[in-house]
Amino acid sequence: MSKKKALITGITGQDGAYLAALLLNKGYEVYGGMRRGSTDSAWRLRELEVWNKIKPVSVELLEYSNIYETVKTIMPDEIYNLGAQSFVRASFDQPIYTSEVTALAPLKILETIRSINPSIKYYQASSSEMYGLVQEPIQNENTKFYPRSPYAVAKTYAHYMTVNYRESYNIHACCGILFNHESPLRGEEFVTRKITSHLARMRAGEDIVMELGNFKAKRDWGYAHDFVDAMYKMMQHETPDDYVIATGEEHTVEEFLLMTADVLDMPVAIEGEGLETKAIRKSDNKVIAKVNPTHFRPTEVELLLGDSSKAQKTLNWKHEMDFPGLVELMAKKDYDKAKKDWWGK
Repeated sequence: MSKKKALITGITGQDGAYLAALLLNKGYEVYGGMRRGSTDSAWRLRELEVWNKIKPVSVELLEYSNIYETVKTIMPDEIYNLGAQSFVRASFDQPIYTSEVTALAPLKILETIRSINPSIKYYQASSSEMYGLVQEPIQNENTKFYPRSPYAVAKTYAHYMTVNYRESYNIHACCGILFNHESPLRGEEFVTRKITSHLARMRAGEDIVMELGNFKAKRDWGYAHDFVDAMYKMMQHETPDDYVIATGEEHTVEEFLLMTADVLDMPVAIEGEGLETKAIRKSDNKVIAKVNPTHFRPTEVELLLGDSSKAQKTLNWKHEMDFPGLVELMAKKDYDKAKKDWWGK
């Protein structure tokens, strides 16, 4: 029996790397969609020791002809579209590029599937950012979207286009509305990894000050390794559908910072309010974190909290790692790296 084939766009990202490892472990032949010249960003795949096990292919998400020819050549059983301009704040500075990659590229993939082989299964990485100015305190699959950034608007377009192709052409297409999910493989431009990497460097001896945006922003943070398992389970389910994937717990950026500091045995106190908020290291009263107004979005999203009961019931999915465990994992991993970089140990 021949192996199943999966094409993952955005394979060099956090989710792409974890998903590649999962699918390889399940016996898949994994093709990694990468931009030309992006092998330098394959460190996550090397970290998980799967770089030499995947088959890299050139995928230019802005070019329909390239997507079409790649899919036609590989003829995958499943396509996981994880490629996007995924940094929300940057989408305000790059709205056109964000829309082309995050909104129109999924349409090009869906149209390719419809044209070549409608039996190819498709996964679309939707986002909790689509809820934006939340219409309900806890968000589920029936909660109305109110996107508050070019990124979120683009994700909403791609989400509904996926639903439309599923209903119009009977394609096995599903959307995972994933709430924030983190790991040691997260990029340092994202606030969680920014906190763990900066505090780890401080703990190792580096004299730096971290700049953040909204200390009070509340998010539902889970572990990326757990969340890619949900992607896989959606694709294996007989009936394609859309699912919220979340932990059901909310925590502030401030809480994440304080817990990281405690894990690193570097207790801090929070002083001030709003733009004057600061994190003070208790051992020497040094300011280690402060607000930079440029890190605020023009339209903020204050709260995101997901209800994944549908996924738990239908897919038998649940998150395994809790919030303290996630913070500890990320902080200790970054501290190990910081010690090697700073002390050469």
